[in-house]
Amino acid sequence: MTASTAPDADEFERHRPRLFGLAYRMLGSADEAEDAVQDAYLRFTGADRAGIEHPAAWLAKVVTNLCLTRLTSARARRESYVGTWLPEPVLTSDGTLGPLESAEQRDAVSTALLVLLERLTPTERAVYVLREAFAYGHREIAGVLGLGEANCRQLYRRAVRRLGEPESRFEAGPERRERLISSFLTAARDGDLAGLEKLLAEDVTWWSDGGGRVSAARRPVEGRDKVLRFLAGGMRGFAADWDFSVAEVNGAPALVARVGDVLVGVVSFAFRDGLVGDLHTVVNPDKLVFVRRQLARP
Repeated sequence: MTASTAPDADEFERHRPRLFGLAYRMLGSADEAEDAVQDAYLRFTGADRAGIEHPAAWLAKVVTNLCLTRLTSARARRESYVGTWLPEPVLTSDGTLGPLESAEQRDAVSTALLVLLERLTPTERAVYVLREAFAYGHREIAGVLGLGEANCRQLYRRAVRRLGEPESRFEAGPERRERLISSFLTAARDGDLAGLEKLLAEDVTWWSDGGGRVSAARRPVEGRDKVLRFLAGGMRGFAADWDFSVAEVNGAPALVARVGDVLVGVVSFAFRDGLVGDLHTVVNPDKLVFVRRQLARP
């Protein structure tokens, strides 16, 4: 690195965690988020600094627009994706996605919400993320996206309507979540279907993302009875072959599964009415690369 670019690099590194958090929320992919942030770095170091009055705002605008471009092409790839597409899991106990000190901040990076964000158009998603996760005002969002302030307000209202009411998605407290996950794992290992039945909401859904790389249900398994039958068919291997531990993933307790020293899956949970409402299982090895690197750090 040359002497002229060193100050720029130092300045950029101060903003990198926030930019990665923005890009990840926009894309649902840690790998693509890293690429977007790196592209922003190259633009930053090559830009005329005299024209950048507020680096944080300038970088947020660049990253947002890079993500909008990537989302347009990502939609086409996800339409041909084998099976269910789920976001890449990210460990959050190390601050990778920024401080998650409140329930609202944790909910903003939850797997459940990232799945729902797929309902939005790229621009609606940008408006929603900037507003909800980064507390941007509509005037600031308009400046980032090059749109009118009234248009941004309308896009935000539309996004909120399309996502639905949040109360039923995130009502279980952290201690209750951990108890439910521990009870779920114990019942699954013991083959206790009656115990599992007590933990699952009637409209529970099991989502699996194998991406065609490994065996996984290619369609959501919906309803308590069907999920129980699905689990009954897989619990023997589930108990015997996979070694589970609990880790904070996307702001909430989740199960991390290994076979030997190899990470093979991450199971995230969403809750409704004090019960398990959705299970999101990522077993596509391509989507476990980032979290595998996180787990390998001292």
